[in-house]
Amino acid sequence: MKPEKDFKAYTAAQQKRINEALRGLLPRASCRPRTLHESMRYSVFAGGKRLRPILCLAAAEACGSSDNRAMPAACAVECVHTYSLIHDDLPCMDDDDLRRGKPTNHKVYGEAVAVLAGDALLALAFELISQSKPAGKHTAGKMAQELALTAGSKHLVGGQVMDMEGEGAGLSARQLRFIHESKTAALLTCSLRLGAMAAGASQGKMDSLSQFGKSTGLAFQIIDDILDITQSSEKLGKSAGKDLATEKATYPAVHGLEKSRREAARLTADAIAALKPLGSKASRLREIAGYLLDREY
Repeated sequence: MKPEKDFKAYTAAQQKRINEALRGLLPRASCRPRTLHESMRYSVFAGGKRLRPILCLAAAEACGSSDNRAMPAACAVECVHTYSLIHDDLPCMDDDDLRRGKPTNHKVYGEAVAVLAGDALLALAFELISQSKPAGKHTAGKMAQELALTAGSKHLVGGQVMDMEGEGAGLSARQLRFIHESKTAALLTCSLRLGAMAAGASQGKMDSLSQFGKSTGLAFQIIDDILDITQSSEKLGKSAGKDLATEKATYPAVHGLEKSRREAARLTADAIAALKPLGSKASRLREIAGYLLDREY
């Protein structure tokens, strides 16, 4: 099998496994209150690449463990990610009507239920991660602490606040990088670290994966910013051109398209270099970094 086809088969298989796990772990749509559980499942199963859980599983493999050990953490980070998308799309935040090619949660279930569905997914994430049975010195409590720090005011939530405050503010390159380190790179890095913790990884391996996650996360956001300008809403599955319309701080707005592309390539090279101590076991992570750089949606 050609490398490209092998990678596509790998990601498709991992997406299927993750979806099956999530279907069993989320409350059934028939469970009371039905509207809330339907809303939660609507957004979780509306599509998506499952990038963060795939990174979590791949990190466990890179650290020499079966990725089954990391599945609770993988599902937890997907719940946090989906909650953040539901809330980001609300009229009081980014005010989007389209996500993953479908109407956003609040367009289907109303704003109040959308807020509560996001809240419930965030709570569920910690219920799931508490079920982790990590190897070595790591504990489920330490993993929950890692996720809580990432999801809180210093990273994910704080990044969203800074992103909203930065609209039309003419942010510097340094301020822009800090926003994307907080809002995007932090959860990707956390996904990798949780997979490593599940595998009982050493501090050295954790440090390598943290550097990989930070560089990959920034490159991912730069490409996202570029695609918002260069692709259609149909291709992206979300509202294209929204960043420009709202004067949102983005890499192309600050640096221009060509410099942004070069920076994404540089960061991807840095990310791949950070994996050197992990050797051949990190081959899937290298492939993921390359895929993220070259993606079209």
